[in-house]
Amino acid sequence: MANSKQARKRARQAENRRVLKSSQRSMVRTYIKRVVKAISTGDHAKAMEEFKAMQPVVDRIANKDVLSKKKAARLKSRLNKRIKALAA
Repeated sequence: MANSKQARKRARQAENRRVLKSSQRSMVRTYIKRVVKAISTGDHAKAMEEFKAMQPVVDRIANKDVLSKKKAARLKSRLNKRIKALAA
């Protein structure tokens, strides 16, 4: 348990960050699931539309260090690869 005033404040800040980041991670996962669902139905136009909606959200969350930038790039790359395979 935090004993000093400074330690109590750091614990409060850490908890607030944890709550905020968990909701942001959940939002990103939802956008990703939408893209995956569109890919699984085989609808290229819908998949592209969902992917374009997902991209800025993932980038924004990566800039806030909720998601690492490398993981964000990897997610986008893999989903884009699957979408391109639909078109072929």
